[in-house]
Amino acid sequence: MSTAVEATQPVDEALPLGAPTKRAYKGLVLLTVALLIAPIVAGQAGDSWVRILDFALLYIMLALGLNIVVGFAGLLDLGYIAFYAIGAYLCALLASPQFATVLQSFVDNYPDLGNWLVAVFGPGIAENGIHLPIWVIVPLSAALAALFGALLGAPTLKLRGDYLAIVTLGFGEIIRIFMNNLNSPVNITNGPQGILNIEPKLVGDVSFRQPIELFGFTVSVVQLYYYLFLALVVVIVFFCIRLQNSRIGRAWVAIREDEIAAKAMGINTRNVKLLAFAMGASFGGVSGAMFAAFQGFVSPESFGLLESIVVLAMVVLGGMGHIPGVILGGVLLAAFPEVLRHVAVPAQNALFGHVVVDAEIIRQLLYGMAMVGIMLFRPAGLWPSPEHGRGLGGAKGKRAAAEGA
Repeated sequence: MSTAVEATQPVDEALPLGAPTKRAYKGLVLLTVALLIAPIVAGQAGDSWVRILDFALLYIMLALGLNIVVGFAGLLDLGYIAFYAIGAYLCALLASPQFATVLQSFVDNYPDLGNWLVAVFGPGIAENGIHLPIWVIVPLSAALAALFGALLGAPTLKLRGDYLAIVTLGFGEIIRIFMNNLNSPVNITNGPQGILNIEPKLVGDVSFRQPIELFGFTVSVVQLYYYLFLALVVVIVFFCIRLQNSRIGRAWVAIREDEIAAKAMGINTRNVKLLAFAMGASFGGVSGAMFAAFQGFVSPESFGLLESIVVLAMVVLGGMGHIPGVILGGVLLAAFPEVLRHVAVPAQNALFGHVVVDAEIIRQLLYGMAMVGIMLFRPAGLWPSPEHGRGLGGAKGKRAAAEGA
């Protein structure tokens, strides 16, 4: 009886729970091909469409980092954009002539210290600044952002909910105001004028400011950045998956569900929460460094509160704690408004002969309606995390019932 029942089970249910299938492998291959040719297809309509893909990947990095803090650990962070700013300004200092301006400011205001710094860094850096390669800037940005993430987490260990949101919101605004005013007496960030001429190298004197020839094809600058951002997204997704399935990831989930019970079970909630802040911040720092390299310019206006809210909306819209859902939310909220910006005006001209409603107003209206609709009809997100505990209705339960028969 048991053998007969087991023989009727589908092939996929006979596999261990979560085991990859041929359909999954085929889907992965198709997804890989689609991602590789996406900038080539979008480039046929102009580089502006490839830039939309580039910014979507940047926001995906940010959303994946915030998902560690909000989705995995359940810690509401409204100042996450501060780590984005830290990574961007570090890249600006290490890949532009701005560092020479910093040294000159020290010489003008503090001659002894300034002359010592010039002697330490050398006359070349004092005249031209630092131009480090991008593969050095990325880990430095991640490390510095992680340090600030731990510094933010340390005084907020006993806070949760609204109180934690208020503190993190204040932290984000402090960083933005700090960057806006750190131009006197020593000009480090160039204040509201921002930092220009950011040009990180790749290897040697090769940079991302010129198209390259590859196998007879010309790869534009925006396409080069797309493949760089895609590689970083793949690395971040790999880290997120490994973290989610690790002991640390399970500790984060335990804290999210019930911090008191997690502490009673022996989890060091202090260290685990600090690690969540640091790991999430490190991905934000990487994204910020890539933003500065891509734009070639940074200013405090790029790191306002609205940016933090948008990134949080990506996590909530896609599905908190679910990596594919967060990626979906990042793509939708980063790409859809920009696509609408390019489509709304031509569509109105074709239909009415003139622009009836400004594209920005339509974008904000549809954006708000989409968020309200999601919260009403899909409160867990568009692609919520699957249930971890499966009862007798799941595949494992069916096998158990068949064996019992």
